[in-house]
Amino acid sequence: MSKIWSRDEPESPCINICVIHPDARLCTGCLRSIDEITAWGQMTSDERRAVMEALPERKPQIQKRRGGRSARLKR
Repeated sequence: MSKIWSRDEPESPCINICVIHPDARLCTGCLRSIDEITAWGQMTSDERRAVMEALPERKPQIQKRRGGRSARLKR
């Protein structure tokens, strides 16, 4: 690969599932906020890394609980 095209910055976490969770206001695919998605191209490598490091902590914010056993018993 040419040195011209190699970059020392994180890849985008986008997985082409672009749906914003209505309560968490996060993309259900990449877990970024709309502001982070919009600013991604202008972020520094350090800013991108900080966002990437925060993503795993966001997963619980978009998981929907269905009620488990108690919800099934109510049906």
